[in-house]
Amino acid sequence: MAHHLTLQERETIARLIKRRWSRMEIAEVLERDRSTIYRELKRNTGWCGYRPRQAQQKAEERRKRCRRPVKMSDPMVNAYVREKLKLQWSPEQIGGASKRRFARRPRRQISRQTIYTWIARQGTDEARWRACLRRGGRPVENRGKHRGCVSIRGRPRIVNQRRRYGDWEGDTVVGVRHRGAVLTAVERKSGYLCMVKLDNLRADTVEGAIWSRFRKLPPSLRRTMTFDNGPEFTCHARLTRRLKMAIYFAKPYSAWQRGTNENTNGLIRQYFPKGTDLRMISDHDVARVEQRLNERPRRRLGYRSPAEVLAKRLCCI
Repeated sequence: MAHHLTLQERETIARLIKRRWSRMEIAEVLERDRSTIYRELKRNTGWCGYRPRQAQQKAEERRKRCRRPVKMSDPMVNAYVREKLKLQWSPEQIGGASKRRFARRPRRQISRQTIYTWIARQGTDEARWRACLRRGGRPVENRGKHRGCVSIRGRPRIVNQRRRYGDWEGDTVVGVRHRGAVLTAVERKSGYLCMVKLDNLRADTVEGAIWSRFRKLPPSLRRTMTFDNGPEFTCHARLTRRLKMAIYFAKPYSAWQRGTNENTNGLIRQYFPKGTDLRMISDHDVARVEQRLNERPRRRLGYRSPAEVLAKRLCCI
């Protein structure tokens, strides 16, 4: 389902416009249609240029003024949708076909979301219409659908080159049957690991764990973070504001885009093998594993340890 642009997306647009990125490049970063970016800039660019907060305010005012008629109240559209649902057509198929069926009557063309919304408002008849849908109308998996997130394609190229400190990759290691979890974050240049035991995988719990570990770091050591697409990272917008840290998301099922973190999680499994109930480990156990891995020499660091490398960096700040 398409969503309106969020304030964070508008802030990203403003930042990339200052860097002289093209409209098409911005659209790719935000994973939006390029026409969305063109319309956004055309509507909201004033004498002072494009200002995200002003653009957000204007968009909200436009939505308040918008009073579109409910298309399903049209008897012909209503009958058309009911007929196709009974034939087990999906809302997307019905919506797409409506553009041909009502080619000369655009106001009768309907979107899939309008159909889903109509079904959800049918009260006692809702179950009847949901039964016509594939999987009974259960929503598809939402992995990788965080609202307002910025794709890894928008991450500065310097991050890939490991030429600076402060670029991190984050994920969670989950116990058997999702019993317990550990937050892991790895600094790309030094390989330094931060671990925090989590009581649960709720977004606010994960946000608190990241905030507690990163708030004391100097700004030069908290430049960017690249996350997996798990629902526990829906807190990304608040973390961006609180830590002043740019947050990016790898593509769904593309673990190689966070290779440093994935490799480190594999090392952690030496201590907490798959099948471990992570509720049973203590904060002391987590701290011990973190220290061991940070003091282990790495070939790519000239057989220095991540702790040595990062300590030297901290002395230079």
